[in-house]
Amino acid sequence: MGRHTTYTPEIGAVICQRLENGESLRAICRDEGMPAESAVRRWALDNVGGFHAQYMRAREIQYLAMAEELTEIADDARNDWMAAQDDEGGEAYRLNGEHVQRSRLRTDTRKWLLSKMLPKVFGDKLAHTGPDGGPVLIVTGVDRDYVEPDSTSKPGFQD
Repeated sequence: MGRHTTYTPEIGAVICQRLENGESLRAICRDEGMPAESAVRRWALDNVGGFHAQYMRAREIQYLAMAEELTEIADDARNDWMAAQDDEGGEAYRLNGEHVQRSRLRTDTRKWLLSKMLPKVFGDKLAHTGPDGGPVLIVTGVDRDYVEPDSTSKPGFQD
């Protein structure tokens, strides 16, 4: 079966439901009978059949679910330690650095993505303040005082 290239509300609903469940658009579009990623993005950007609002809502739901995953990833210590033998042949445990680093990468990637996709919710908060934390002073113009030169002195010369 070939790829869908024409938008239908049914295929749009399936894609959005799967996005809401945490699947990536890339993974969805790899499946048999699904449209190419570029077609789905085009449908959203061109608002084909009103798909833009549906797609954006599905993405927002997906990102909020991703935010909840952050805590799960950070709290999951199941593979942080590996069974090993100590020098005397007894049971010991050693840190699984690869797993810990992978977990850090997963959380950092999600945090970065969330800060870009939902900046009002997950972006860095910038506080704009003036001196000593006071209000910002906005200068809209510059006052200029014109001074008449002293007729007895010449610039650059000294007596």
